[in-house]
Amino acid sequence: MKTKEIIKVVRGLAKSFRVSKGKDFRLKDVDPNNTLEFTKEADKPRAKEALASGVLALADLQDKLYAQDKWAVLLIFQAMDAAGKDGAIKHVMSGINPQGCQVFSFKSPSAEDLDHDYLWRCMKCLPNRGHIGIFNRSYYEEVLVVRVHPEFLAKQKLPPKLVGKEIWSERFEDIRNFEQYLGRNGVVVRKFFLHASKKEQKRRFLERIEDTQKNWKFSSNDAAERDFWDHYMQAYEEMIQETATKHAPWYVVPADNKWFTRVVVAAAVIDALADLDLAYPKVDDGKLKELATAKDKLLKK
Repeated sequence: MKTKEIIKVVRGLAKSFRVSKGKDFRLKDVDPNNTLEFTKEADKPRAKEALASGVLALADLQDKLYAQDKWAVLLIFQAMDAAGKDGAIKHVMSGINPQGCQVFSFKSPSAEDLDHDYLWRCMKCLPNRGHIGIFNRSYYEEVLVVRVHPEFLAKQKLPPKLVGKEIWSERFEDIRNFEQYLGRNGVVVRKFFLHASKKEQKRRFLERIEDTQKNWKFSSNDAAERDFWDHYMQAYEEMIQETATKHAPWYVVPADNKWFTRVVVAAAVIDALADLDLAYPKVDDGKLKELATAKDKLLKK
């Protein structure tokens, strides 16, 4: 299929999982095992084929984004451990030109990070115009893991009078304002919460332990965080409720089936790029004359 045909197909799929108004959002309403009308066995090959087509469409759109050099796109991925962030990024972006893509993975903040405001380390990694920027985790950790583990907040050197009951609502306000600012400056923000079930996470953890080639992926701390599962789910729900907006929507993507997750993520990214009216820059008469002259010289040699 051509890019225009793919765009028509994916728009409905992306819309199914988009949250633009968070007020009424409830995480319990999203089934991590949902695959819409796709059946796992019969449609899995079809989904893989669709992903391959989506990757080609993304490559086409990204090439125009890079050439046009006006918009930037920021894709933010958040999830519990083993939900498939790395795999989604790898497979969906496999056809993207590395020259026009920037990927950053945010781990625990460094001493330098803690000497700045909590947005600082992400702000300095924002994508250039014409680029797609990918955040594997992001400033949203500040209303997730830091909220679930208050001891992390204590390490941020904030003046005590600024750490009050309203700190989380204040951070939500900061984030909404920051993302609005980005949108007003040509940075398109799309956010993905890959929602895997606790049962599926357990299965994937056991697989990492039992498969020697996946041992490196497992950390005992990952399993320890399962004790806080309910706290994290509550934090994720409120995060989406407070920061889902029209200009920076969340996509709450069922993540128990990786093949389906990747198709939805690809659909959402294609949809976002398609809204930008991307096209290759048109050259003026002067440039056309320059090209004609160069062509003549090349043909004569």
